[in-house]
Amino acid sequence: MKRPIWALCVLGALAACGAAPDRYIVPSPEAADRQRIAFRAVEIREISLPAYAASDEISLQGLDGRVTSDGAVLWADTPERAVALELARHLARLSGARVASAPWPFESFPDVRLELRFESLVANDAGQFVATGQYFVAVTDGRRERSGVFDLAVAFDPAGGPQAIAAARGQIILDLARFVAVNGLR
Repeated sequence: MKRPIWALCVLGALAACGAAPDRYIVPSPEAADRQRIAFRAVEIREISLPAYAASDEISLQGLDGRVTSDGAVLWADTPERAVALELARHLARLSGARVASAPWPFESFPDVRLELRFESLVANDAGQFVATGQYFVAVTDGRRERSGVFDLAVAFDPAGGPQAIAAARGQIILDLARFVAVNGLR
C-alpha cells in the first residue's frame, strides 16, 4: 500500500518540530519588609496584560521598539495567572492581609477588590524590565475608592538570557506589590 506524498511531508514536519520548548519559572524574591494597609481582605479581581505579555512566549523589546519572541522560550505558567498569584503572595506577605486572586475562595467577602491594567510588561535590550499601567481599588464598604498609575523598571543583565528576564519579572511584581500597597491600599 502506497502512502500519499502529503502524509510523508506531514510526518517529516512533525518530526522536525519534536523538540520541546524551554520553560522558565519566575523566581519569587523575598519581601523582608512589612507594609500596613487599610484592609484585612483583598481580592485581585483582574490582571489585564498586553497581547505580547499575555502570551506564553517570553518577549524582548528591541531598541527600535519592536517586540520579538521565540516559540522555543516560554514562561512555565500562563502570564495572567502567574502575575495574579505572584502579586497576591507578595501583598499577603507584605501586609499580613488575606489576599487571593479571583475567583474569591472564601465565604466572607473581601474588603476591597484590586484590578491592574498593564500598558507594558516587557524586558528590553537596554537591560530594563518595565511595567507600566494603572491600578484600581474598589472598596465595598463605602470608603474612598482609588486609582493610580505605575511606571516601574528593574535592571537585569541581558547576557543572562531568559533566566535573567524571569528573575527581573519576579522582582518587578514584588516592586509593584509594594507600590500598590503604599499608594492604593493605605
